[in-house]
Amino acid sequence: MNEAKITEIETWLDVQGLSGSSETDLMNGFCQRCLDAGIRLDRANAFVDTLHPIYEGRVFLWRREGEVERAIIEYGSSREGESASNWQNSTFYSMLNAGEDEMRVQLGRENSPGFRHLVTLKEEGCTDYLALINRFSSEGTIGEMDCFYSSWSTDDPQGFREEDVVAIRRMARGLGLAIKCASLTRIVQTLADVYLGHDAAKRVLAGRINRGAAERIEAVLWYSDLRGYTRISDTASPDAIIPMLNDYAEVVISSIYEAGGDVLKLMGDGILAIFTNGNSAQDCAAALEAEYLLRKRLVTLNQVRYADGAPATDVYLGLHIGEVFYGNIGSDTRLDFTVVGPAVNEVSRIASMCRSVDQDILISDSFAEALPSELREHLVSVGRYALRGVGRAQELFTRDRAMVGKQ
Repeated sequence: MNEAKITEIETWLDVQGLSGSSETDLMNGFCQRCLDAGIRLDRANAFVDTLHPIYEGRVFLWRREGEVERAIIEYGSSREGESASNWQNSTFYSMLNAGEDEMRVQLGRENSPGFRHLVTLKEEGCTDYLALINRFSSEGTIGEMDCFYSSWSTDDPQGFREEDVVAIRRMARGLGLAIKCASLTRIVQTLADVYLGHDAAKRVLAGRINRGAAERIEAVLWYSDLRGYTRISDTASPDAIIPMLNDYAEVVISSIYEAGGDVLKLMGDGILAIFTNGNSAQDCAAALEAEYLLRKRLVTLNQVRYADGAPATDVYLGLHIGEVFYGNIGSDTRLDFTVVGPAVNEVSRIASMCRSVDQDILISDSFAEALPSELREHLVSVGRYALRGVGRAQELFTRDRAMVGKQ
């Protein structure tokens, strides 16, 4: 492989990395160009850790014979279970422990390669294996993402030529940089989604980051909290509180997302969400669908928690619709993308009335009016109430439980 071919591939990597190509496009394009340049690659793997609440990292696979069943594998923690065993028996784990950045195993000359996955490669016809670790500096590390790992195999009877190894070693740095760029973009999107919510994340990543950048919108508002949370937190052991909050947040948030809503804030046991995907009637119907999904999930969750002897409770919910300002609030250096306005105050007050009237859901009169007529018939009035801090009294409604599931 001559210098001109190497430079051509490196230039391609530069262009693709700057243009934002995906990791799989980078991997496929790079390997195909290596093949075209005369390196007889049979298979290649690359992986990089990430910053994600579920996955520890992502593996990108390439095979010469064509598309693999899964071109991307997202893996969980390598600290426990089968994942830990696989990692600790890998060439990369051995290299890290030895402080090495490269390992080459000429499989055609080895009776027993020493690692399970290398035995498999040999059995499948590979003759040579090259593993590389490109390390990041501490300033370039995010979370566990501190290295770019890659491995390269050939089935050429003679193995890799020395010039092939030199070329792969050199070009892998450019591939690692391009894949790191793509992974960092993904990390930013993940963090924004996780901490801001889907819609707010999309707006912030589109450039809405200036203080005061807000718009007036009509939104269906959801505010929920846990029944008897103060009492439970005072009586339960401290190490039981966080798991309880996580359990109940999971059923609330998954129900909101499944129905098309967006969660804006988690405030202790309280959750603020909005529905803004369609017209008012559709958004109100979606909020009621989320509440229906929530009640079904709560039954299952509470059965599990009772069986485990853990504290169990219910969710109080207020639903409202009104105009809000949606955007950035805060200082120049610390912003929150959220909703503000009288309607936000009102929905929290409506939710707090659940305790007083012994209902698990209360719905404002404006929400009831915006509902499609066939759903409005499923509501029953619980009376007219003056809400604390709200200028006008309003009629509140709850769901007729005999009709739940029939909409």
